[in-house]
Amino acid sequence: MSMGSAAAEGRLDTFPRLLARNAATFGTKPAYREKEFGIWQSWTWEDAREEIEALAYGLLDMGLNEGDHVALIGRNRPHMYWSMVAAQMCGAVPVPLYQDAVGEEIAYVLDHCGARFVIAQDQEQVDKVIEVKDRLPMLEEVIYLDKRGMRKYDHTHLRLFEFVQAEGRATRDKGEREMAVRLDRQNGATTCVMLYTSGTTGRPKGVVLSNDNIILTSKNSAEFDRLQPGDDILAYLPMAWVGDFIFSVGQAYWTGFCVNCPESPDTMMTDLREIGPSYYFAPPRIFETQLTTVMIRMEDAGKLKKWLFDTFMAHARKVGPKLLDGEPVGAMDKLKYALGNLLVYGPLKNTLGLSRIRVGYTAGEAIGPEIFDFYRSLGINLKQLYGQTEASVFITQQKDNEVRADTVGTPTPGVELRIDDSGEVFYRSPGVFVKYYKNDESTASTKDAEGWVATGDAGFIEPDTGHLRIIDRAKDVGKMASGALFAPKYVENKLKFYPNILEAVVFGAGRETCTAFINIDLTAVGNWAERNNIAYASYQELAGHPQVLDMIQSHIAETNESVAQDEMLSGCQIHRFLVLHKELDADDGELTRTRKVRRRIIEEKYNDLITALYDGSPSVSTETEVTYEDGRKGSIKATLEIRDVRTVEARAPEAVAAE
Repeated sequence: MSMGSAAAEGRLDTFPRLLARNAATFGTKPAYREKEFGIWQSWTWEDAREEIEALAYGLLDMGLNEGDHVALIGRNRPHMYWSMVAAQMCGAVPVPLYQDAVGEEIAYVLDHCGARFVIAQDQEQVDKVIEVKDRLPMLEEVIYLDKRGMRKYDHTHLRLFEFVQAEGRATRDKGEREMAVRLDRQNGATTCVMLYTSGTTGRPKGVVLSNDNIILTSKNSAEFDRLQPGDDILAYLPMAWVGDFIFSVGQAYWTGFCVNCPESPDTMMTDLREIGPSYYFAPPRIFETQLTTVMIRMEDAGKLKKWLFDTFMAHARKVGPKLLDGEPVGAMDKLKYALGNLLVYGPLKNTLGLSRIRVGYTAGEAIGPEIFDFYRSLGINLKQLYGQTEASVFITQQKDNEVRADTVGTPTPGVELRIDDSGEVFYRSPGVFVKYYKNDESTASTKDAEGWVATGDAGFIEPDTGHLRIIDRAKDVGKMASGALFAPKYVENKLKFYPNILEAVVFGAGRETCTAFINIDLTAVGNWAERNNIAYASYQELAGHPQVLDMIQSHIAETNESVAQDEMLSGCQIHRFLVLHKELDADDGELTRTRKVRRRIIEEKYNDLITALYDGSPSVSTETEVTYEDGRKGSIKATLEIRDVRTVEARAPEAVAAE
């Protein structure tokens, strides 16, 4: 078959060719693992090729054409990753969707891309598609993976995944010539995948990425961190997110390492411990959640354990990052760290599932420096990268031994950076997207004729190190009434360092002072309430408890002291706050599916609360519409207490202007 011969000629510019190379080179090495019914199942690269080709021929037999869009919706499973490459073999374009997307979101994406086929994981996802099918004249067939609950459905346009594969094996001889022609037509410029942006400011946009975009970026970033065929990753992030595609498909196929899929989101942390990945990515919220869990457990620990933890963690913070970066450390400090590793750091890393990590990354939001330093002090090589869907992820990365909490590193190989006069960051690279699907206007406003892309982020490059520092989203950075700089995310990230604070939204653009909404972390605050014999019946009741408000007030006062130290942003101290009566939720449109705050929607939806924060009211009564998991609507009524917070005298705005 020509796919094999193309690979032999060294053309590794498509995923079917990389698959052929991997099956020939790494044949019996594991390509995929999945935990099902409590047992890890494994597939080698040879197995993966057989499974993918069977599905590809099945899709070909069903009439899948070159250029068609195949939507995928479900959790991370080997079969879903196989589906992407099988679609590519046929010359079609995979379009992964967020598995927790509701019917309306699914309908928009399926209609916008004109998907003819959907590959869905289970009954829940099939039901979502059936619910909106009447609005989708282009949609022809739904293929489902898990047959539980599907027996009595009308199967006129429903097919079981394994039946499509069986049909593919049976019709392979008939389709082989057509498949060979399609595979030969593909090259680096062929569309590889279409991924939809999270839509922080409006409707999601379909980002068209070519094989060259993904493969060259995967090659450059994998070589940067010396990723190897023997590495393991845990694929648990949304498949619709570009990060998962580059790690679990791009780098996995380029490098030949193994992609491990957890049994379910609920077992993710257990599965992480069992696999012990050597290459690991997590957004800051995952690291924050893990650290919150550790701190809660230590609060419940005995006196000796607590003393050991506090003593050795204080030492780790002092010397751990230096040891990791190869800096000189005294013999006694080394010895004490080794003892700490035996008693505290090693067991803790093992409990977190981070014992084997050689390269770890976080991105998506800025991570609190204290959280970042905690993991590095344990000897975990946690670094930061900066990226976007439109860049095929990688714009900057931190080199080993050049890792800092306050920057996102230097340009990934092949990437050029520049900062325009307004302070916005621009980049150009092999990963720059082809276009926004059916949206020439947005494409032209984001990417210029020379290939420079506007990130929408404000930042600057340090002249002495070449490291990029991101301040905030360019559209969110503004001025306060005094002329002082307003950068909400800077303050929000400081607040979210506290385990009790899950989310924060800061207001202040054009105003005299800053105010904030706070979401408490139910796990952390609930545990604290139990230890202090505080009874509560709901999130709302706990969020409004006077002692909880006291605690949050003290956290904000401490944050103000920290913010006051920054000459540029000292005006961003929070003067008043309230704790929201509900968690911000993607189903309510308040967060994106990647849990980024949708500021404009929050400002509109909670305008009455913002007004009360600024008019001096001691409390405010409100009613909020909520969406339940099954799509039903309801409402929550609450009276929220508003509190003032102590601030530290800010530096004069003139100093900011001079800056």
